[in-house]
Amino acid sequence: MYKTAEIAYFTMEIAVNEDIPTYSGGLGMLAGDAIRAAADLKVPLVAVSLLYRKGYFFQRVDPREGQREEPVNWIVEDSLTELEPRIHVAIEGREVAVRAWQYLVHGAGGFEIPVLFLDTDLEENSDFDRTLSDVLYGGDSYYRLCQEIVLGMGGVRMLRALGCNGLQRFHMNEGHSSLLTLELLDEHLALRKDGAVMAEDIEAVRKQCVFTTHTPVPAGHDRFPMELATRLLGEHRAFELEEVFVWNGQLNMTYLALSLSHYVNGVAKKHGEISRHMFAEYKVDAITNGVHVATWASDPVMALFDRHIPGWRDDSFNLRYALGIHRSEIQNAHQLAKNQLIDTLNREINAGLDTAVLTLGFARRFATYKRPGLLLHDSERLRQLSREVGALQIVFAGKAHPQDQPGKEEIKHVLDLRETLRPDVKIVFLENYDMAMGRLLTGGVDVWVNTPLPPMEASGTSGMKAALNGVPSLSVLDGWWIEGCIEGVTGWAVGDGQTESGNEHDDGQDAASLYEKLEHDIIPLYYHDKDRFAEIMRHAMALNGSFFNTQRMMLQYVLKAYFI
Repeated sequence: MYKTAEIAYFTMEIAVNEDIPTYSGGLGMLAGDAIRAAADLKVPLVAVSLLYRKGYFFQRVDPREGQREEPVNWIVEDSLTELEPRIHVAIEGREVAVRAWQYLVHGAGGFEIPVLFLDTDLEENSDFDRTLSDVLYGGDSYYRLCQEIVLGMGGVRMLRALGCNGLQRFHMNEGHSSLLTLELLDEHLALRKDGAVMAEDIEAVRKQCVFTTHTPVPAGHDRFPMELATRLLGEHRAFELEEVFVWNGQLNMTYLALSLSHYVNGVAKKHGEISRHMFAEYKVDAITNGVHVATWASDPVMALFDRHIPGWRDDSFNLRYALGIHRSEIQNAHQLAKNQLIDTLNREINAGLDTAVLTLGFARRFATYKRPGLLLHDSERLRQLSREVGALQIVFAGKAHPQDQPGKEEIKHVLDLRETLRPDVKIVFLENYDMAMGRLLTGGVDVWVNTPLPPMEASGTSGMKAALNGVPSLSVLDGWWIEGCIEGVTGWAVGDGQTESGNEHDDGQDAASLYEKLEHDIIPLYYHDKDRFAEIMRHAMALNGSFFNTQRMMLQYVLKAYFI
């Protein structure tokens, strides 16, 4: 398995199983879906991430205090298998021991892909170094750079220790792992006695590397002062190469990956354009993200596919044949999934939701640019819609980063309005949004709402999960929805998507557009023209589900980046 691997996929977070809390949100979900698709397609790949013994965090939500964070309690040995090799990385002159835990992802045809979780919680390490595999996106810059040394440099060494000597490509899923380029460079320099960094060494590393950038948001790009980098990594010869390893006196992980990759891509067509403006000196392609159909389809929808679309697990393009499924069967499958969602929420949190009421879903990371409060921008207008046009209920879920106070305020804002809008609009906020909850929500709500501040949504994948379940989106034209929206056919657009600068965008205009679509299109269709609404569900499933999936995405990586 390791000796035959040709592609190494590095990611800071990954969602392989709902019981393994090694992810925070979209980046980790995407990574897990990519690996599942690679297993379906029998791509000879191995994945590398870090082990987080305390997870990202367990979220508690209190109406008065808002979000509170707690460590996640999980038993590593119950979910992962420890491997024998031990490797070491040098951090600030000390040797840090690293081990790996293995999880096997099984494809539709039984092909297996190993996922390695690197762990520093070993007796021979110092107390501090043992914590490096504790928390995802935690700590200060020192802690984060230590983690990224373990992931990038330690990951390559662990792969070599496991016999992965036939690797042709190293795929960096975001810049967190880009120190692997330094490790690959050291491998080339070790072949020569003089040790000087030559142009051919840089080019050899570049041919091996692939980089996917996921965000136009500056906070998503890790940068470290060179004083800190040299303190932790030592005075490496490569640091003398300006504009390859050093930018404006910083170790910029994004530019490091850009400079040392033969193929670079954004994660949607629009994001590719944005990235080409951000990084004008580099060639940036675009491969639009997708989701893994067999992971995110609800049980009733999977049963529907099994009856009508043989082979859909092996080939997600087959979902286009959903156009041949009768509307009533799609409606019935969705209603079963909706009943499951609402019965679960009513039973577990006493939500008081109604299976006959139009249910809107909004679930993602709570950050100001994602504008989670836009749906509630004019609470009186929303109340009026629910009273006079047709009843509405809304399910919210999502976490704010522990250090993102404005994001936490967005959660508090939703909680406050939840009380204000009762009883006209029932609002539920679900704690601790995770993989299992995401599957329940994207399969069970009636309309998926997404309201990012354009052009800051690189792609977004939650709406893709909803679409393959026959749930149309009501979304701002940004990220994947620019490609996926056919107005009134696969869903509805909020606004016109024309504004290029997030600073100039008008929340009030977008909120007004959202309410107009609810009042004149969505609510009347849902309550008074079930067949037309079901036709939109069918097209969301057939057109968007068949294209915006990770089997198509992974095939594009194979053709464009991996084996060229």
